[in-house]
Amino acid sequence: MNATIAGHDGKPRCRWCGAAPEFLDYHDTEWGFPVSDDRRLFEKLSLEGFQSGLSWRTILVKRENFRAAFHDFDFDRIARYTERDLDRLLGDEGIVRHRGKIEAVINNALRAQELVKREGSLAAFIWRYEPDRSQLAKPQTASTSAQSIALSKELKKQGWKFVGPTTVYAFMQAMGLINDHVEDCFIRAEVDRARQQFQRPGEGVGNR
Repeated sequence: MNATIAGHDGKPRCRWCGAAPEFLDYHDTEWGFPVSDDRRLFEKLSLEGFQSGLSWRTILVKRENFRAAFHDFDFDRIARYTERDLDRLLGDEGIVRHRGKIEAVINNALRAQELVKREGSLAAFIWRYEPDRSQLAKPQTASTSAQSIALSKELKKQGWKFVGPTTVYAFMQAMGLINDHVEDCFIRAEVDRARQQFQRPGEGVGNR
Protein backbone atom coordinates (compact mmCIF):
# COMPACT_ATOMS: atom_id res chain seq x y z
CA MET A 1 0.00 0.00 0.00
CA ASN A 2 1.25 3.47 -0.83
CA ALA A 3 2.41 5.33 2.29
CA THR A 4 0.90 8.59 1.04
CA ILE A 5 -2.38 9.94 -0.30
CA ALA A 6 -2.93 13.00 -2.46
CA GLY A 7 -4.51 15.92 -0.62
CA HIS A 8 -7.02 18.39 -2.04
CA ASP A 9 -4.07 20.28 -3.53
CA GLY A 10 -2.65 17.12 -5.12
CA LYS A 11 0.37 17.05 -2.81
CA PRO A 12 1.32 13.76 -1.12
CA ARG A 13 0.65 13.39 2.58
CA CYS A 14 0.94 10.62 5.18
CA ARG A 15 -1.85 8.15 4.51
CA TRP A 16 -3.27 8.36 8.05
CA CYS A 17 -4.39 11.97 7.60
CA GLY A 18 -7.04 10.85 5.11
CA ALA A 19 -8.82 8.71 7.69
CA ALA A 20 -10.91 11.59 9.08
CA PRO A 21 -11.58 15.19 7.99
CA GLU A 22 -10.23 16.53 11.30
CA PHE A 23 -6.81 15.00 10.64
CA LEU A 24 -5.78 17.01 7.58
CA ASP A 25 -5.18 20.38 9.25
CA TYR A 26 -3.67 18.69 12.31
CA HIS A 27 -1.26 16.79 10.04
CA ASP A 28 -0.32 19.86 7.98
CA THR A 29 0.11 22.41 10.77
CA GLU A 30 0.85 20.62 14.04
CA TRP A 31 1.99 17.00 13.92
CA GLY A 32 5.77 16.78 14.07
CA PHE A 33 6.50 20.50 14.32
CA PRO A 34 8.78 21.09 17.33
CA VAL A 35 7.24 22.54 20.50
CA SER A 36 8.99 24.07 23.49
CA ASP A 37 6.00 25.66 25.23
CA ASP A 38 5.41 23.97 28.58
CA ARG A 39 1.65 24.33 28.52
CA ARG A 40 1.38 22.76 25.07
CA LEU A 41 3.68 19.92 26.11
CA PHE A 42 1.59 19.27 29.21
CA GLU A 43 -1.62 19.42 27.17
CA LYS A 44 -0.34 16.89 24.68
CA LEU A 45 0.88 14.47 27.33
CA SER A 46 -2.53 14.76 29.01
CA LEU A 47 -4.47 14.21 25.78
CA GLU A 48 -2.29 11.25 24.82
CA GLY A 49 -3.15 9.77 28.21
CA PHE A 50 -6.85 10.28 27.51
CA GLN A 51 -6.40 8.60 24.13
CA SER A 52 -5.21 5.36 25.75
CA GLY A 53 -7.62 2.68 24.49
CA LEU A 54 -9.42 5.17 22.21
CA SER A 55 -8.81 6.72 18.78
CA TRP A 56 -7.01 10.03 18.34
CA ARG A 57 -10.01 11.29 16.39
CA THR A 58 -12.16 10.87 19.51
CA ILE A 59 -9.77 13.12 21.42
CA LEU A 60 -9.10 15.61 18.63
CA VAL A 61 -12.78 16.40 18.05
CA LYS A 62 -13.14 17.04 21.80
CA ARG A 63 -9.88 19.00 22.18
CA GLU A 64 -11.50 22.41 22.59
CA ASN A 65 -13.83 20.93 25.20
CA PHE A 66 -10.82 19.51 27.04
CA ARG A 67 -9.08 22.89 26.90
CA ALA A 68 -12.11 24.63 28.37
CA ALA A 69 -12.61 21.98 31.05
CA PHE A 70 -8.94 21.98 32.13
CA HIS A 71 -8.34 25.75 31.98
CA ASP A 72 -6.18 25.50 28.84
CA PHE A 73 -4.01 22.91 30.60
CA ASP A 74 -2.46 25.50 32.91
CA PHE A 75 -0.82 22.96 35.20
CA ASP A 76 -0.30 25.49 38.01
CA ARG A 77 -4.06 25.97 38.11
CA ILE A 78 -4.87 22.27 37.67
CA ALA A 79 -2.55 21.47 40.59
CA ARG A 80 -4.97 23.41 42.81
CA TYR A 81 -8.03 21.43 41.72
CA THR A 82 -10.28 20.16 44.49
CA GLU A 83 -12.90 17.40 44.75
CA ARG A 84 -15.39 19.92 43.36
CA ASP A 85 -13.29 20.18 40.19
CA LEU A 86 -13.08 16.41 39.93
CA ASP A 87 -16.87 16.16 40.21
CA ARG A 88 -17.24 18.92 37.60
CA LEU A 89 -15.00 17.05 35.17
CA LEU A 90 -16.72 13.72 35.76
CA GLY A 91 -19.99 15.41 34.84
CA ASP A 92 -18.68 17.12 31.71
CA GLU A 93 -20.16 15.36 28.66
CA GLY A 94 -17.80 17.25 26.34
CA ILE A 95 -14.73 15.30 27.48
CA VAL A 96 -13.83 11.66 28.18
CA ARG A 97 -15.25 11.04 31.64
CA HIS A 98 -12.75 8.47 32.87
CA ARG A 99 -11.99 8.96 36.56
CA GLY A 100 -8.52 7.44 36.38
CA LYS A 101 -7.45 9.59 33.44
CA ILE A 102 -8.89 12.78 34.96
CA GLU A 103 -7.16 12.06 38.27
CA ALA A 104 -3.94 11.39 36.34
CA VAL A 105 -4.02 14.89 34.80
CA ILE A 106 -4.45 16.45 38.25
CA ASN A 107 -1.67 14.29 39.67
CA ASN A 108 0.59 15.05 36.70
CA ALA A 109 0.04 18.79 37.15
CA LEU A 110 1.59 18.51 40.61
CA ARG A 111 4.44 16.43 39.21
CA ALA A 112 4.95 19.04 36.46
CA GLN A 113 5.32 21.77 39.05
CA GLU A 114 7.95 19.70 40.86
CA LEU A 115 9.79 19.02 37.60
CA VAL A 116 9.83 22.72 36.65
CA LYS A 117 11.32 23.59 40.05
CA ARG A 118 14.13 21.10 39.44
CA GLU A 119 14.73 21.56 35.71
CA GLY A 120 13.58 25.09 34.90
CA SER A 121 10.93 23.94 32.43
CA LEU A 122 9.20 20.83 31.15
CA ALA A 123 10.73 21.51 27.76
CA ALA A 124 14.31 21.49 29.06
CA PHE A 125 13.72 18.06 30.57
CA ILE A 126 11.74 16.50 27.72
CA TRP A 127 14.02 17.63 24.89
CA ARG A 128 16.93 15.77 26.45
CA TYR A 129 15.24 12.65 25.10
CA GLU A 130 15.37 13.75 21.47
CA PRO A 131 16.97 10.82 19.58
CA ASP A 132 19.89 11.01 17.19
CA ARG A 133 19.05 10.51 13.53
CA SER A 134 21.05 7.28 13.68
CA GLN A 135 18.63 5.94 16.31
CA LEU A 136 15.47 6.53 14.28
CA ALA A 137 13.38 3.76 12.79
CA LYS A 138 11.88 4.10 9.32
CA PRO A 139 8.98 6.61 9.64
CA GLN A 140 5.74 5.22 11.07
CA THR A 141 7.11 1.70 11.61
CA ALA A 142 7.56 1.90 15.39
CA SER A 143 5.24 2.41 18.35
CA THR A 144 7.99 2.80 20.94
CA SER A 145 11.68 3.61 20.96
CA ALA A 146 14.60 3.44 23.37
CA GLN A 147 14.03 7.13 24.11
CA SER A 148 10.28 6.82 24.69
CA ILE A 149 10.91 3.87 27.01
CA ALA A 150 13.54 5.86 28.91
CA LEU A 151 11.36 8.98 29.19
CA SER A 152 8.35 6.92 30.25
CA LYS A 153 10.41 5.16 32.91
CA GLU A 154 11.74 8.44 34.30
CA LEU A 155 8.31 10.12 34.35
CA LYS A 156 6.81 7.11 36.15
CA LYS A 157 9.70 7.21 38.63
CA GLN A 158 8.76 10.84 39.33
CA GLY A 159 5.14 9.80 39.95
CA TRP A 160 3.49 10.65 36.61
CA LYS A 161 0.57 8.47 35.49
CA PHE A 162 -0.74 7.33 32.07
CA VAL A 163 2.70 7.86 30.52
CA GLY A 164 3.54 4.41 29.13
CA PRO A 165 6.17 4.04 26.37
CA THR A 166 3.60 3.95 23.54
CA THR A 167 1.82 7.05 24.87
CA VAL A 168 5.16 8.84 25.22
CA TYR A 169 6.24 7.81 21.71
CA ALA A 170 3.05 9.28 20.22
CA PHE A 171 3.72 12.44 22.24
CA MET A 172 7.29 12.62 20.89
CA GLN A 173 6.04 12.19 17.31
CA ALA A 174 3.47 14.94 17.70
CA MET A 175 5.70 17.44 19.52
CA GLY A 176 8.52 17.21 17.00
CA LEU A 177 11.17 15.29 18.91
CA ILE A 178 10.93 12.92 15.94
CA ASN A 179 10.04 13.73 12.33
CA ASP A 180 7.87 10.71 11.61
CA HIS A 181 6.23 11.99 8.43
CA VAL A 182 6.85 9.41 5.72
CA GLU A 183 9.63 10.16 3.23
CA ASP A 184 7.32 11.20 0.36
CA CYS A 185 5.02 13.39 2.48
CA PHE A 186 5.51 17.01 1.44
CA ILE A 187 5.14 18.17 5.05
CA ARG A 188 8.22 16.15 6.03
CA ALA A 189 10.54 18.76 4.48
CA GLU A 190 8.67 21.57 6.26
CA VAL A 191 9.09 19.78 9.58
CA ASP A 192 12.79 19.22 8.85
CA ARG A 193 13.22 22.95 8.24
CA ALA A 194 11.32 23.80 11.43
CA ARG A 195 13.48 21.38 13.41
CA GLN A 196 16.67 22.88 11.96
CA GLN A 197 15.58 26.38 13.00
CA PHE A 198 14.23 25.26 16.37
CA GLN A 199 16.18 26.39 19.42
CA ARG A 200 16.40 23.45 21.81
CA PRO A 201 15.65 24.48 25.38
CA GLY A 202 18.79 25.11 27.37
CA GLU A 203 19.50 24.00 30.89
CA GLY A 204 17.27 25.83 33.32
CA VAL A 205 15.62 28.00 30.64
CA GLY A 206 11.83 28.24 30.84
CA ASN A 207 9.53 28.60 27.85
CA ARG A 208 6.28 29.28 29.60
